[in-house]
Amino acid sequence: MTEKLRDRQRDTMTINTLPNGTTVTELGQFLKNPPEGFTVKAVGSAYQVQCGEENLVFIDKFHSGDFDVVFQNSLGRKLKMHNLWEYTSMRKSLLSKRIYVLVSLCDQSMQETSKKGPIKPRALQEYVLSVNGGNPMMKWQMEKGLDWTISSVGGESYRVEIDLSEILQSLAAEGLIAENLMKYNPTWKDASFTLKYYSDALFDFPHWLGHSKRSFQLRLMRNR
Repeated sequence: MTEKLRDRQRDTMTINTLPNGTTVTELGQFLKNPPEGFTVKAVGSAYQVQCGEENLVFIDKFHSGDFDVVFQNSLGRKLKMHNLWEYTSMRKSLLSKRIYVLVSLCDQSMQETSKKGPIKPRALQEYVLSVNGGNPMMKWQMEKGLDWTISSVGGESYRVEIDLSEILQSLAAEGLIAENLMKYNPTWKDASFTLKYYSDALFDFPHWLGHSKRSFQLRLMRNR
């Protein structure tokens, strides 16, 4: 592990467990001590993360500091489905498996330029957020959200974003963000993943007109 990666682990939130089994782990700590079902292998200037089938990972390949990170077996942040069987299978997995997403804590008062896109907030720290889709409270929210955003998959294309930002916003209230980061004006980036279903219907007018985009949020709800 590089010295830069070790330095980034100091004085930051490493791993915290929130209600409903939700966890937030600093990226360096995740790579150093991966959770059950994950193995990490250093190959040159890259880290290859192998994940088991018991987990759902929505993380694209990314560059952090001086190294690349690749989550093998990851579905990617935007998952495409092309038939009812794929949708049904994914829905079952979402409601039973642990879900992993890479998020960034950013300083929204500081902007940095990008050659590949628009100006964006400066990233302060990266974390791996995990929610348990099989937890009764999370499962109830997920089922409700999917039923509301996806009334039918027959002859209709759709795009639904599952937003995790409210879960992350609760970290400040719980006192789980390190003080050295709270002195900035922090905001969360990439706190979501997207499901895309493509129908083969010839006259999918709602999709063509951009009316098939939906979004719902997951929240921390304490079991009674």
